Amino acid sequence: MSDNGLSAQTSRVGTSLDAEPGVSPPPIESAKAETAPTKTAAKHYDDLQSAARFPIKLPVSVKSKSGESHTETQNISANGVLFRVDAEMPVGAALDFTISLPAAVLGAAADVQIDCHGRVVRSVEDGDRRGVGVVIDEYRFERR
Repeated sequence: MSDNGLSAQTSRVGTSLDAEPGVSPPPIESAKAETAPTKTAAKHYDDLQSAARFPIKLPVSVKSKSGESHTETQNISANGVLFRVDAEMPVGAALDFTISLPAAVLGAAADVQIDCHGRVVRSVEDGDRRGVGVVIDEYRFERR
């Protein structure tokens, strides 16, 4: 049944549709973090990413406890999005954000907005701005 992308949909974190039946997921490693990043730590982080990233730059409006800001996506995956912001956004912080898909890019008559609710899973300083990785917990498509 097609809903033309207009109904609410939910993305669930921690579930794998690609897992083989009867195969248990690997054990979760200790939550202890190293004090300095190393090549091993970076490789380990890459291994934890479960979806391909696409370097797509789209306008995004971010609403958090520190206010509202406008930026653009750096990359998007099936699980989340990376963008840069000026405000501090600690890991675990909940936020709402809207990604704009221009009509011209979609070949549609109207722009489409993706209203998302998510939480920060990575926050790193990147020069004068902060790179924020956000997992998308819920999303809804809207035509504007």
